[in-house]
Amino acid sequence: MDFHSITPAKIFGVVALLGLSACGDTLGEQALLGGAAGGGTAVATGGDPVTGAAVGAAANVAYCQTYPERC
Repeated sequence: MDFHSITPAKIFGVVALLGLSACGDTLGEQALLGGAAGGGTAVATGGDPVTGAAVGAAANVAYCQTYPERC
């Protein structure tokens, strides 16, 4: 019986999500970190990594630009 199916993609997705906590100091860093987190999450969940990266980058930049004191 296979009770645990932890794959490298799922581990990468979790690590990528943790990268969001770093946010980034510049607009480029924010986009890069958000894109990595979004792409990693998409891979871990079976989605399209390019779409995930684009959504993650946009979301992280929007959040960090709106709430700079939280980043």
